[in-house]
Amino acid sequence: MSSQVWWFVSRSSGIIAWALLTLSVCWGLFISTKAVAKASTPSWLLDLHRFLGGLAVTFTAIHLLGLWADSYVEFGWRELFVPMASEWKPGPVAWGIVSVYLLVAVELTSLAMKFLPRKLWRAVHRLSLPLYAMGTYHGVVAGTDKSNQVFRVAALASINIVAFLTIVLILAARRAALVRAAPAGAQRAAVNVSSG
Repeated sequence: MSSQVWWFVSRSSGIIAWALLTLSVCWGLFISTKAVAKASTPSWLLDLHRFLGGLAVTFTAIHLLGLWADSYVEFGWRELFVPMASEWKPGPVAWGIVSVYLLVAVELTSLAMKFLPRKLWRAVHRLSLPLYAMGTYHGVVAGTDKSNQVFRVAALASINIVAFLTIVLILAARRAALVRAAPAGAQRAAVNVSSG
C-alpha cells in the first residue's frame, strides 16, 4: 500500500465533505425561500436536506481519520480537535476545527428537532451559514487543492450560489414581515395583486 493513501483519503474526503455541506446549505436555503414548486413533497425535500447533512458529517469523520492516519503532517487528537494546536497552518486548521463543532451542533439539533424549542433549533440551524463560510475558508486556505482550477471555480460558484440564496431568503423574510405588519385590508389587496 502506498504511503500516500491516507493523504489521498483525507484530501478527497475533505473535498467531498465540503461539497456535501455546500449542497446541504444550498438545499436548506432553497427550501426556506419557498422557491421549490408547491407540487413537491415537503417531507421528501426535508429528507434530502437531512441526508446531505448526514453525509457531510460522515465524510468529515473520514477526513479527520485520514489526517490522523497520514504521516506527512502529524495530526494527533489535540491537533484535530483543539483550535490553534496544529503547527501546520494553525489559523486555517482552527477554522476547520470550529467548522467541525458547528457541523456536529447543527446535525445533532436537527436530529433532536422534535424535542427542542423551535427558537433554539432555529438559532443553532442559522449557524449553517458561518459553518459554510468557515469550512470554505478552511478548504481554500488549508487545503492542498487551492491551485487546482476546478476546485477554485467550484468554490467561487458555491460562494455565489449561497450568497444569492441568502439574499433571496432575507428579501423574502422582509416581504413577509411587511405583509404581516400591514393592516388586514392592505394584506388582502397585496394577496389579490400578487395572485392576479
